[in-house]
Amino acid sequence: MAARRRSKRILVALVTIAIIGAIAGGLWRMRKVQAAVNPPTARARKGEFAVIVVCRGELSVRRSVQMVAPINVPDLKIVWLAPPGGAIKSGQPVVRFDPSSAKQQLDEKNAALRQAQATVDQAVAQARITAEQDKLDLANARYQVERARLEASKQAIVSVIQGEESKVDLESAEMKLKVQEAAVDLHKSSDEAKIASVKRQLDKAQAEVDVAKERLGQMELRAPIDGVVVYQMNNSQGWTNRQPFKVGDHVWSGAPLAVIPDLTTIRMEGRLDEVDRGRVSAGAEARVHVDAFPEETLAAKVGSVSPLTMVTFGEWPPVRSFHVYGEIAKPDSRLRPDMNGRMDVITARIPNAISVPGKAIFTRDGKPIVYVSQKDGSYRAENVEILARNPDEVAVRGIKENSVVSLNDLSLEKQP
Repeated sequence: MAARRRSKRILVALVTIAIIGAIAGGLWRMRKVQAAVNPPTARARKGEFAVIVVCRGELSVRRSVQMVAPINVPDLKIVWLAPPGGAIKSGQPVVRFDPSSAKQQLDEKNAALRQAQATVDQAVAQARITAEQDKLDLANARYQVERARLEASKQAIVSVIQGEESKVDLESAEMKLKVQEAAVDLHKSSDEAKIASVKRQLDKAQAEVDVAKERLGQMELRAPIDGVVVYQMNNSQGWTNRQPFKVGDHVWSGAPLAVIPDLTTIRMEGRLDEVDRGRVSAGAEARVHVDAFPEETLAAKVGSVSPLTMVTFGEWPPVRSFHVYGEIAKPDSRLRPDMNGRMDVITARIPNAISVPGKAIFTRDGKPIVYVSQKDGSYRAENVEILARNPDEVAVRGIKENSVVSLNDLSLEKQP
């Protein structure tokens, strides 16, 4: 009994597998027939055909301004940043540094300036006192000379001894006058030198105050032009740990902090294959498509093409290509540098051309053909002449406008 039940279960399983296989085979044959009878199609379009060269690339700007940290300003610490990537107007603040250290230095320099000014005032007052004293001493010495001269003039009416004494006194008074005059000159020169010295110290203190004020004024960096803020990488922690500058970072003197691109000069920078270089020239019409805004088509013109190939290291192995620059006629305010996209450079135009999708072109006996739908639902292979080819569309001659063409190769399919 057990062997009979086991045989029965095996038979049921085999029957089930056979049924499933038959159903799957039927579905496959049905789909194959359906695909042969109703392949995906497209309609031939008549109109102007623009022959294009496609260049992938990214947006860039012709003009940008770099913002750097102040020169010779120690202990810079970022305390505020404008939002990265946000639009900013000329004159608006972008970066603010901690001003406490600069304020402390300014207070110290102001104190030194006041002390230097007090030293100058004291030296000037002392020189004035010395000058007044010297004036008094000089007047007294001149008085003594005049008095001695008067006594010496009495020599004719006094004794010889008194006359000689008066003569000696006159010579002594005149000598003291010369000494006093020399002392006055010495005091004057000494005071002038001392005042000049303390004034140099005052000028130095004033210069240090001016430097401190200038440093304090550089604690805020303002945008020089309209644009968007793009912060640079902070490499102070090593190449592997680098990241854009942020609040709390300490900044070294002259560090590049941010770049503000001028969005009015935005353009598409595309990479052009060497085989297409001869087909593209400056002034050619172009259409720019940005990946972030696929619904937008921006009119542009080719501004220039690099005279030499450039190496692109974004791929491996590195690719050598020409760079072509497309000047956008009316830049969208949403566009930003480094957005990816493509530029279709129009190299020629074919009026009243019949165009079909590139997938509708097949080859038979080395010649291009398309499968054209007939009134009875069948498809007939038609030889065509290819006038121009784009990545997704081909201009042909040999079929009529609005012809329905197959997008599948029907050469191996059985026609109904």
